[in-house]
Amino acid sequence: MLDAFTPITLVILGLTVANLTIRLSGYYLGAALPQLGAWARGLKALPGTLITALVTLQLIHGGPNEWIAGAVALGVAIISRSLPLTMLAGIAVIFALRHWI
Repeated sequence: MLDAFTPITLVILGLTVANLTIRLSGYYLGAALPQLGAWARGLKALPGTLITALVTLQLIHGGPNEWIAGAVALGVAIISRSLPLTMLAGIAVIFALRHWI
């Protein structure tokens, strides 16, 4: 019976407990977040704010390829009003500019 508790087995058990703890903590933390009010509005706007910050940083440090991809993504965003389509267009254009042109 003691042979079953090898160092690898103990690591797997420890990681299992850590994984379940993190998942349950996320569930309970999410349930405790406000659903109404200023905090709820701020948390709802957070994903878009983070994407904007990341794209802005790439444009500041980027060259013409990044600016062209950003312009295409902006055009797609204005026309389609779809975040996934905008991201796909920007990624496709920067990939094409960096690898094929």
